[in-house]
Amino acid sequence: MTLSKFTLKNIQGENVPDGIFDLPEKVLQFGTGVLLRGLPDYFIDKANRQGIFNGRIVVVKSTSGGDAAAFEKQDGLYTLCIRGLEDGKTVSENIICSAISRVLSAKDEWDAILKCAHNPDMEIIVSNTTEVGIELVKDDIKHHPPISYPGKLLAFLYERYKAFDGSDQCGMVIVPTELISDNGKKLEAIVLELAHLNGLEENFIEWLEKHNHFCNSLVDRIVPGKPAAAAKKALEDELGYTDDLITMSEVYSLWAIEGNEAIASVLSFAQADKGVVITPDIHVFKELKLRLLNGTHSLSCAIAFLSGIVSVKEAMDNPVISNFVKELMTNEIAKAIPYELPQEDAQAFAGKVLDRFRNPSIEHHWINISLNYTSKLEMRIAQVLLRYAELYKSVPENMALGFAAYLVFMKAVKLENDIYYGNFNGADYPIKDPKAGYFFEQWKNYPVQQVVKNVLSNATLWNADLSAIPGFAEKVTEDVEDILQYGMLEVIQNEKVKI
Repeated sequence: MTLSKFTLKNIQGENVPDGIFDLPEKVLQFGTGVLLRGLPDYFIDKANRQGIFNGRIVVVKSTSGGDAAAFEKQDGLYTLCIRGLEDGKTVSENIICSAISRVLSAKDEWDAILKCAHNPDMEIIVSNTTEVGIELVKDDIKHHPPISYPGKLLAFLYERYKAFDGSDQCGMVIVPTELISDNGKKLEAIVLELAHLNGLEENFIEWLEKHNHFCNSLVDRIVPGKPAAAAKKALEDELGYTDDLITMSEVYSLWAIEGNEAIASVLSFAQADKGVVITPDIHVFKELKLRLLNGTHSLSCAIAFLSGIVSVKEAMDNPVISNFVKELMTNEIAKAIPYELPQEDAQAFAGKVLDRFRNPSIEHHWINISLNYTSKLEMRIAQVLLRYAELYKSVPENMALGFAAYLVFMKAVKLENDIYYGNFNGADYPIKDPKAGYFFEQWKNYPVQQVVKNVLSNATLWNADLSAIPGFAEKVTEDVEDILQYGMLEVIQNEKVKI
């Protein structure tokens, strides 16, 4: 039995949807990916069940990759399997989400997408087109469809403007979820520039600026997507039906949206779950996630990998690595976040992150976390490190060890097919970092002490001279030498780091 609205009557459980298939379409969503299914679509489904939002989603499939056939076959239904820990307790929940009304292909059904602009109930646009989706492309909105996401969005808004004769009441609330800073404001700037490049009339541009609201937002939930074949079959045996859109998700969820009370009234689904936060300033959420979750990942990555540990969960099962992660997060990063916030808020968030790292249902591999390693450390950790040194006049020893392990990880031994490779325990691993060539030359031409000095003082990498932090370069050099001589696992097991 395949999941669809016609087979729901044969499916038992309290999370089976009922009576919502006739709700009006209120949301246009660009993207079919698992993050959208596991977060915004989940929140809207939950609100519909509570009789709060009472609206469904038209999904736009913008790319040529993938196949929308499963959505049509299953009437937009999919099962979200939520697994993990919350306050130390195991959570296991299966929800049949019914927020999606239909999926339209931008390539083949652009007229149907534009027709949605004529729907008076339509009031929200959500997107997740990856970070490269929000970029300025000199796009012609008369293309069928336009090439870029901002081009498609502008074409839709222009169609809506014409459909309602520029009414003040027909503007949209636009909430991008792409993982870039100030995503709403950046998208707005691109759309406005495209409007000028396309020679659109001044009255439309005025309507676009005054009556449409582009909201910065931050999403935070690990949604790995469809499980491996064996795990999928086991889940389907448990559920009693097949589902080609089955989606795994962790328990934790956050969608922080920058907006006022008027925007909150449109985004009424926020009332259904405390994971949706609408506030005039979302910066604090960005800082907590960026520093405590992402920053801890980055500084722990090479330490775990060079200790022979494959995944985050495996690291948290190792008492020594787990203790390092906890001490790094709570006693160094949390105490030096470059943003004024109560320390109890930082520590509470850190506790949730540790639960997320321990989640037995999420396979998050360190080698994947190492992607773009250098830029991640710059964005997530450099300012924390500088602030720690300023506040406490000492070297954060866990951060120093994390930097040392990163330098060893970046020690490439060969270049093959334009990819640099390091070597650990006789096995090659890819170094997928645009700066890999720079590190290859550093390690080839200089001794350890000079490598550390050159890298830390390179302001183009860190937007600062990290070698100027008193004692930091010396500590990192000592740690690098120890790792190279004794091995990472030996170094951390012998408590050469303060834990």
